[in-house]
Amino acid sequence: MISARQCRAARGLLGWSQDQLAEAAHVARATIANFETGKSQPVANNLAAIRSAFEGAGVVFIPENGGGDGVRMKDPQPS
Repeated sequence: MISARQCRAARGLLGWSQDQLAEAAHVARATIANFETGKSQPVANNLAAIRSAFEGAGVVFIPENGGGDGVRMKDPQPS
């Protein structure tokens, strides 16, 4: 669904802390921390909630396509 690396990158794009993501996704902060450090994989409904929170904030997830998975903003803001 999404990788820990994509999660960290998406938070970086939005300038969100783990606490802010946890609040937006309605999951425990420990769920975010453990996922991002590789200690555990969130259950499916929590992972879906994390992805949904990011997508609601404008993040687009780029699947592995031979160049690595990634993230970007849906509507890039002009420089």
